[in-house]
Parts: sequence; structure tokens; C-alpha cells
Amino acid sequence: MSLRSVVLGCGAYLPSRIVTNEELATRVDTTDEWIVQRTGIKQRHVAAEGEFTSDLALAAARNAIAHAGIGVDEIDLVIVATATPDNTFPATATKVQHKLGMKRGFAFDVQAVCSGFVYALGVADNFIKSGQVKTAVVIGAETFSRILDWTDRQTCVLFGDGAGAIVLRGEEAGERGVLSTHLHSDGDNYDLLYVDGGPSTTGTVGHLRMEGRKVFVHAVQRLAEVVDEALSAQQLTARDIDWLVPHQANKRIIDGVGKKLGLDPAHVVVTVDRHANTSAASIPLALAEAVHDGRIKRGELVLLEAMGGGFTWGSALIRW
Repeated sequence: MSLRSVVLGCGAYLPSRIVTNEELATRVDTTDEWIVQRTGIKQRHVAAEGEFTSDLALAAARNAIAHAGIGVDEIDLVIVATATPDNTFPATATKVQHKLGMKRGFAFDVQAVCSGFVYALGVADNFIKSGQVKTAVVIGAETFSRILDWTDRQTCVLFGDGAGAIVLRGEEAGERGVLSTHLHSDGDNYDLLYVDGGPSTTGTVGHLRMEGRKVFVHAVQRLAEVVDEALSAQQLTARDIDWLVPHQANKRIIDGVGKKLGLDPAHVVVTVDRHANTSAASIPLALAEAVHDGRIKRGELVLLEAMGGGFTWGSALIRW
């Protein structure tokens, strides 16, 4: 029997604390107008002291599981996509597995920065299609506020914290489900977006460093390529897409991809204005919002795309 990964449910979680551009302007030399004009960001959520990536991931997973209407005992696999784990090891996913009350299956983390959720989706999809896993919870969760240099106005205004999750189940291949995923990486531009710390190099956590303009140029090119790749693989055209759910890094990049596809802006899911860039959490957060408010409906074609440090980039096509 040929299997396909069908999305049973999705969920999200955002920390309660909101940091506005106006508040940031009291800390660094910036303005609300400057941030909005260049990025589209107006505010971001920031995790409370003692609130960890695993806490965000757990809340999003519980919401997704409730939305899917399944029991925890049905879950075989938990994957957490994150660049900000609770600890160097063990995997944050194992903590989520434990707190969910799972007594079976397995759990691990995936690290591909902002592309992490698409990577994790691809991994889970392949486990399901191979028959090794029946039901998987795929989570993107980040506390980027912990790795920001809050004196660097070029980066601290861009990011936020949050988590989103989906539940996938293997079903006999039909029209619905994950049609394909497409993953890429190229370490040639490693130093354009990185954290200047780590256990093996400095022994410290470090801070995020980015050459924004150069990353922007690469993002536009790579995202266009991987979107075309996904459509070509399924013998589809941009006219077939009902919804674009992009990584929420920058409003100008999002608008550029939507325009290239010829999509009505009303069919591009945008949360960057309220969430900022939540890295691996951004796509599942946006996806959950559009599903729960009724925009994305059963049978519609949804395109996910992201690019992150590494560089990594990828896309996925899902028939909802």
C-alpha cells in the first residue's frame, strides 16, 4: 500500500510578553518607522524568564494534538526543529516526549535554522512513507531572544519567540497530504548568518550575527528556485496554488515571492508584522493561524517555503 502523510491537526503557542518597536527604540538607536519600512515587523513575542523552548514546543504540540483529536498513545515520533534547544544535549524533543506522557516511539531534534520546520516535515514524511511511523508530531520552536545581541540594532529588531506544530498520519495515498518536500543546503555562505559561539568553538552560547543585505539577495534567488522545483515535481503551475505560507523573515521577501507566483496578496499568509522572525517556528505558527481562522480549507493546495542559515532552504507542497 502506498502511504501519504496527511495533516490531522495543527497548533501554536506564543509567549504572553509582547515587545513593540517603540519599546526597542528606547534601548537601541532605531524607530518604529525604520523597522516597519525595511521589514514589516511591528512587534514580537519574547519568552519569560524560566520559559524554555521545550515549554513553547510542548504547548504547541498539545494544541495540535487536541486539534487532531488523537490520543498521545497514538504518537510514534516527535521531531522538534530548533536552533535554540534547552541544552546542548539531550534533544529538546525528548523532553517534549516525556512531558506529553509518551511511553513509546522516539524523538529527536532537527537543526536547519529558519528552514528547520520544512526539514523536519520532510524527515517525518519519509518515516511515514517508509512505514516505520504511523503518526508524527512535527514542531518548530524557538527562543531566539536568548541568542540576540540586544545592543545590535541590525539584528535584535528582527526576531521573536514562539512555537507551532502539526500532527501527521500515514494514510493510503489519496488526494490529500504532503505531495512532496524539497531540501537543499550550501555551506559556502556559512558566515553570512551564524551564531558566534558553540560548545566546540568558544564554549559559549554566542550571539546571532548576520549580513542582512547579502542574505536578502540569496533568499530571493533560492526561494524562487525551490518554489519552481516543487511545482515542477508535481506538474503544477503557480495558478494551482491556493495558499502560500512562507517563512516569516521579511515582508519584502514574502511580497516578492507572492508577486512572482502571481498570487493575490490575500492568499499569502503573513504574520511577520506581529510575530517577527521566529525561525523554525514561523511557518507552523502562520499555518496554524490560517487553518484555525478558516482561511485554509480542506482540499486546497498549500505551498510552504523557507531559507535559513547554513545556508539551508526548502519547500513543501501539501494538499489540505
